[in-house]
Amino acid sequence: MADPARARRLSKRISEIVASAIEYEIKDPGLAGVTIIDSKMSGDLHDATLYYTVMGSTLDDAPDYEGAAAALERAKGVLRSKVGAGTGVRFTPTLTFTRDTVSDSVQRMEELLARARAADADVARVREGASPAGDPDPYRVSGAEQDDENAPGDDAGRVAARRGAGQSDMGAPTANGEGAGDDDELQD
Repeated sequence: MADPARARRLSKRISEIVASAIEYEIKDPGLAGVTIIDSKMSGDLHDATLYYTVMGSTLDDAPDYEGAAAALERAKGVLRSKVGAGTGVRFTPTLTFTRDTVSDSVQRMEELLARARAADADVARVREGASPAGDPDPYRVSGAEQDDENAPGDDAGRVAARRGAGQSDMGAPTANGEGAGDDDELQD
């Protein structure tokens, strides 16, 4: 296996050579809108995969993917010999052309995001004049307001509530189950 840094450098050099040859040297009309996006090398440096995209002649024209693929297949031998001459490596790698579909995915994602934004705008428009179906604060305590004495966080209020319920203040139970009174002495 080759050094990964060397494979990256060779991959970049191959993509530059192929892009330059497509742009300036090969006069095939099928390659008119072809742009080399990226390239990858195999671990043994024997195979190069070049990713390309195709642009239409105008913004409204659809790109001719099949024509571009056929033109790249026809030019593969010439491009490989130019790569061999331009890189100077012992074994000229075979070239494989793969259409880059990232731009298609980006366009589809943009369409989905636009639909989601439109749906969010519809929900916001509907929610504008809406009011809650029930009580706006369903957790509000209805009825008489609580006393400050009986507030839930107040220990004195709890003690007073227990005394009012008929319980005596006998203290905590001991190990034998009897309550410790104020006069009783605790033993270890």
